[in-house]
Amino acid sequence: MRTYIDCLPCFMDQALRAGRIATKDEAKIKELLDYVGSMIKDIPMENTPPETGNIIYREVRRITGVADPYKEIKKFHIKEALALYPELKKIVSLSENRLLTAIRIAIAGNVIDLGVNKKFNLIEDVAKILKQDFAILHIDEFIEELDKAESILYLGDNAGESVFDKVLIEELGKPVTYVVRDVPIINDVTYKDAIASGLGEVAEIISSGTSAPGTILRLCNDEFIRQFEKADMVISKGQGNYEGLSNVNRLVFFLLKTKCEIIAKHLHVQENDIVLKASDYN
Repeated sequence: MRTYIDCLPCFMDQALRAGRIATKDEAKIKELLDYVGSMIKDIPMENTPPETGNIIYREVRRITGVADPYKEIKKFHIKEALALYPELKKIVSLSENRLLTAIRIAIAGNVIDLGVNKKFNLIEDVAKILKQDFAILHIDEFIEELDKAESILYLGDNAGESVFDKVLIEELGKPVTYVVRDVPIINDVTYKDAIASGLGEVAEIISSGTSAPGTILRLCNDEFIRQFEKADMVISKGQGNYEGLSNVNRLVFFLLKTKCEIIAKHLHVQENDIVLKASDYN
């Protein structure tokens, strides 16, 4: 997915939010905004938004000197999600369609996204999504591929959401490799966050090798590329991974809530819709 004009002010907004979380030094925040503002005029519009995000958050780390500005926020969201985990498991166990309910739960966790300027209430949003109709629901294709699969590559998105991913992984009933970011960026899930979420109990955990807030194949390490190419089934969580992989030449199942008007338009759905989409590929 390429960059659109409406993405440009969002980049500035992200830089400001991250800068304020990282430091109270307004001189450093101004330096960060100056850098991002000057960078925007040279952004190749054919690049994906996560590629630009990678540069922005690299500069957040460099200018503020804070490697993981969202560290404590991520801990809070993981703790909050773990407190809900027993109830989420109960909801699945009582469901008439366990797999579809677990998919809904995994998508519900996608509200925990600090890269977009959206407020959320985890308990209320989960309850709403459990009753919400899908804008896109390629469940038959999902089940067909799951039945055939001997290995699943699951691309994680945000910390806290990772606990919701665990609920779905436990319902898949197949060996799963869970993919995390290589270094902290926004509130995206890292290896440490995945372990804290309990994912080491249900999946092998690997890094994509990139610090971008999305999966950009040319920035990923060789191990991930091998796994991506050989996996029988790929499940991709969240908007950043969708932005990076929407044009990839293999079948990918995208699970997300649309929290951005641009992505909603790209998917031909409405903002705040929930989606289980099988990618279009040749």
